[in-house]
Amino acid sequence: MIREAVESDAAAISHIYNFYIENTVISFEEKPVSSSVIQSRIEAVREAGLPWVVAIENDVVVGYAYATKWKERSAYRFSVEVSVYLANQMQGRGLGAKLYETVFSKLKEARINTVIGGITLPNPASVALHEKMGMKKVAHFEKVGFKFNQWQDVGYWQLNLNI
Repeated sequence: MIREAVESDAAAISHIYNFYIENTVISFEEKPVSSSVIQSRIEAVREAGLPWVVAIENDVVVGYAYATKWKERSAYRFSVEVSVYLANQMQGRGLGAKLYETVFSKLKEARINTVIGGITLPNPASVALHEKMGMKKVAHFEKVGFKFNQWQDVGYWQLNLNI
């Protein structure tokens, strides 16, 4: 089941996200994030009129996806950046696509035109997910992040929702 995130989901979301912070270069954050920080982020997304959804299995949050403003300048108001994270044991089951389908549907309803996804490279699974959703690679920035004592590249994928 996929539904809107609620305040009580923040601890589970932070648990999922902190795995990626502590063990991967998928997120460029370097310190674990508390559930109160996650709750503040959910509220900020909602205040911007954007979606934050969670996937539930056996009454447990097993993944989430959300959209944030791409840039602050007003001319960017129809463009967003999307992110999706799954509990480690949930990968490879199509859940990321289901979460993105829900978010993209809500973005169309909100009259968002452009969806952008940033991916630390290499990351074949994330590239495959974004391309499955119809996104095309539009940029590759070399050595823009420094985590775990290594430079990291980031690619950007884009989809126009054609509102």
